[in-house]
Amino acid sequence: MTFLSLLRSSMAAKQPFLHCKKFTLPRRSFSSQIPISCSSTNSQQSLSSDSFLVEKILWALKRGQSINTHLFYQLNPSTYTQVLSQCRNDLHTGQKFIDSVALNYPNFKHSSLSLSGAVHVLVSSKRISDAQSLILRMIRRSGASRIEIVDSLLGTYEKCGSNLYVFDLFVRTYVQARKFREAVEAFRLLNLRNIDVSINACNSLLGGLGRIGWVDLAREVFDEMITRRTDLNAYTLNIMVNVFCKDGKIERAKGFLIEMEERGIFADIVTYNTLINAYSREGNIEKGFEMMRLMRDKNLEPSLLTYNSIVNGLCKNGHYARAKGVLNEMVQNGLCPDTTTYNSLLVECCRKDNVVEAEAIFNEMLSHGATPDLISYSSVIGYFSRIGDLDRMIGYYKDMQSNGLIPDKIVYTILIGGFSRHGAIAEAMNVRDEMVTRGCQLDVVTYNTLLNGLCKEHMLCEADALFNEMVERGVFPDFCTYTTLINGYCKKGDMDRALNLFESMLQRNLNPDVVTYNTLIDGFCRVGEMGRAINLRDDMISKKINPNYITYGTLMNGFCNGGYLSDAFKLWNEMVDKGIEPNIVICNSLVKGYCRNGELDKGFEFLSKMKSRGVHPDCVTYNTLIHGFMKEENVDLAFDLVNRMEKENLVPDSVTYNVILDQFCKLGRMQEADMMYRKMIKGGISPDRSTFTSLINGFVSQENLKEAFRFHDEMLKRGFVPDDKF
Repeated sequence: MTFLSLLRSSMAAKQPFLHCKKFTLPRRSFSSQIPISCSSTNSQQSLSSDSFLVEKILWALKRGQSINTHLFYQLNPSTYTQVLSQCRNDLHTGQKFIDSVALNYPNFKHSSLSLSGAVHVLVSSKRISDAQSLILRMIRRSGASRIEIVDSLLGTYEKCGSNLYVFDLFVRTYVQARKFREAVEAFRLLNLRNIDVSINACNSLLGGLGRIGWVDLAREVFDEMITRRTDLNAYTLNIMVNVFCKDGKIERAKGFLIEMEERGIFADIVTYNTLINAYSREGNIEKGFEMMRLMRDKNLEPSLLTYNSIVNGLCKNGHYARAKGVLNEMVQNGLCPDTTTYNSLLVECCRKDNVVEAEAIFNEMLSHGATPDLISYSSVIGYFSRIGDLDRMIGYYKDMQSNGLIPDKIVYTILIGGFSRHGAIAEAMNVRDEMVTRGCQLDVVTYNTLLNGLCKEHMLCEADALFNEMVERGVFPDFCTYTTLINGYCKKGDMDRALNLFESMLQRNLNPDVVTYNTLIDGFCRVGEMGRAINLRDDMISKKINPNYITYGTLMNGFCNGGYLSDAFKLWNEMVDKGIEPNIVICNSLVKGYCRNGELDKGFEFLSKMKSRGVHPDCVTYNTLIHGFMKEENVDLAFDLVNRMEKENLVPDSVTYNVILDQFCKLGRMQEADMMYRKMIKGGISPDRSTFTSLINGFVSQENLKEAFRFHDEMLKRGFVPDDKF
C-alpha cells in the first residue's frame, strides 16, 4: 500500500482536530474562551490541507526521518498545536517535534495557543526549565493579555495530556520574573476558572509580595486562599508573619498566629526567629526576650539565628554590655558564635570608637574559629580610617588580603576616604588605580570621596580631570559631586567657575539644597560680594529652601568682616524672628564686628545679650575682646577679661597669651611680655612659633640682642625653625 493510500485511510478513520468535543476534567470545570468555527467551504479545505501537513510531519517523526524544510515553513500555530495534540500519548515524538521546529525554524511565529501546547508537552516530559522558558516567552509577548494566556493553557490542557503542575509553574514564573501584580492577576483568573494551584505556588506568590513590601496585596491573596482551601501549612504561616513584621505590624502578626492555631497550624522556630528579629530591629529588646522565653515554654530551643537577632538588636540600641552577656549565654548553651554574631559586636565597638574592645572582639573571633569577612574588616579598617591611623588601617587591609578576601568597592572607598581626609592624596589615587586594575568599578561615592580629598588639598585641576573621567565612564555626578567641586572653587575664590558648576547642576535636574547654597554664599562672602550673597539667599527662599543658622551666620560674618555691622544686625533680627536661635559662632562674628569697628564697649555689652539667649562666651569670644582692648592699650580691662575667663572655668590658651604678649612687644613693654611668657609656661601652655616671633622681634626692636638670641635658642630647642618673619 502506498503512503498516499495509507494517509487517506488514516484520515477517513479520524475526525478533524478542531471538531473534538469540549473537554472536561474529573471534578473540575474550566471555562475557556477559545472560539471554534468551521462553517465555510474554504475552512473545510484549509482543515483538510492542515490535517495532511500534520500527518506528513507525524509520519516522518515516528520513523525517525528528518522533516523537509519546506514543511516547517507551511506550519502555523494551529497546525503546530494539532501535531502536539496527536502526540499526547507519545511524549518522545512531541519533544522531537518541539526541538526540530526550534532548531530548523527559529523564527516561527508562535501564538499563545501553540506555546501553551508546547508547555504542556514539556511539563509532562519533566523538562521544567524548557517549559518555563516558553512561559516567559508567552508572558513577554507583546499584546498577549493574562486572559488570553490563561485560556490558551486551559484550551490545550486535555488535548496535550498535561497535568496541573503547569498552572503552578505559570504562577511561579511570574513571581520569579518579579511581575508580582501580573502573578496575582493570573492567580485570580485561574481561581475564576475553577483551577486551584498548589499551596507551594500560593506560598511562592505570597513570599514574592512580602519581599517587595506589598503587604496589603499579600493579605488580599491570603484571604482569597483561605476561602478556597484547607491545606495551608507552616510555610504559609511564616511567610505571612514575615509580611506583617516587615510592615512593622508585629502585634498583628501575633494575632495572626492565634488565627492559624485555630486552623491547626502552629508556630515553629522560624516563626519565633522572625518575630524576635522584628522586635530587635525596632529596638523593643524586652519583647524579643519575651518571645525567646515563649519559645522555650513550647519546647523550642533558641538557635544561633535567634541569638544573633538579639545580639544585633542590643548592639544597635547601645546595649553592648548586655549583648556580651548574651554571647556568653550562647556559649554556655553549646552554641558557637559565628561571624555574624561577632560582626554585630565589632560594628558597635567601632561606632563607639572603642578600639581596645574592637580588637579584643576581633581576636576572640579568630580564637573561636569564626572567620572574619568583609564586614568584619571594613568595620575595623573604617575606624582607623576615620581617626587617621593610616598605618593600622593598611595593616588590617593587608591582613584581609592575606586571608584570601578580595576587597570590594566599600573597602576601597573606606581606604580612599582615610587617605583623602588626612592629606595623603597620592596614596588615595594609588588605591583608585588598584581598584581599576582589579576590575572593581568606581561608583559615584568613590569618586565623590576622591574629589573631596583633591578639593581639600586645593588640587582643583586634578579634581576637574577626575570629574571628566567620571562622566566619560558613565558614572553620573550627583548633587554631592557638584557641591564638593563648588566648595573647592569657592575656597579658592574662583566664583565664576563655582557658578558655572551650579548652572550645570541645575541643567542636570539636580536640585541644590541648603548646603549648596550655603557653600556659594560663603564663597561670595569671602570675596566681599555681599550683594550677590544676599541674592543667593533670596533665590533659595524663592525655591522653598529655608535658610538655616549656617546661612545667617555666614552672611553676618561677611557683613562684619566688611564693617557693615548694621546689616549684620538686621540679619540677626530676621533670624531670631524666624525662630532660629543664634549659636556661639554667630555671636563671635558679631563681637569681632564690634572690635573691628572700634566699638569695644558695645562688644563687651554684647556678652550680656549672648547670655540672655543661652549662649555662653567661649575662649574665642574673650580672645577677640582681649585683642581689641590690648590694641587700644587698655591693659587693665584686658586682664579683667582674662580673670573673668578663669572664673567661668575657661582656661586661657596660647591664643590668649599670644594676643597680650604680642601687644606688649609692639609697645616695647618687654618686661611685661617676658612676665606673660613665664606665666604661660607655668600654666602648662606650650609656646608656639607665634610666641617666639613676637618676643624675638620685640627684643630686637629694643636692641636687646642678648634676650633676642636667648629666645631664639629656646625656640630651636622646642623644634621651631625660624622663618622670614624674624
